[in-house]
Amino acid sequence: MQKITPYLWYDGQAEEAANHYVAIFPNSRITNVTRFGKDAPGPEGSVMTVTFEIEGQRFVALNGGPEYKFTEAISFLVDCQDQEEVDRLWAALSEGGEEGPCGWLKDKYGVSWQIVPTALTDMLNDPDPEKTNRVMKAVFGMKKLDIKGLRDAYEGRG
Repeated sequence: MQKITPYLWYDGQAEEAANHYVAIFPNSRITNVTRFGKDAPGPEGSVMTVTFEIEGQRFVALNGGPEYKFTEAISFLVDCQDQEEVDRLWAALSEGGEEGPCGWLKDKYGVSWQIVPTALTDMLNDPDPEKTNRVMKAVFGMKKLDIKGLRDAYEGRG
């Protein structure tokens, strides 16, 4: 059992959001659904929480009501192995949401995601500050991160 579980507050869309996420990410599944009882704050029988896993990471989605909204103060970073994975996740998660700068997006539920190719992390760990500065400048000019553009900046091309 993992020690820390992200708990996500939705306004009636917990089950929809959980199903959306498990459809996007491989190795994901819904593991439990709880429902409001007779004396609970939600309509009796409606979904209260949905526990789900994405790549082994457990999350709980709660139908808590309209009191709280998601902000960029919390985001989920997704390490992507290649451009195909970046493109696929970017398209699926940004659909109905909004694209942000530097590989960030908000999904249609307002949850912030960072879709980041592993190659970027490798480039930013280079000891040469000129290379890392060029890469960061390239990142700041992108919405969805483009590995070829990052690599060109890293190599000093373009």
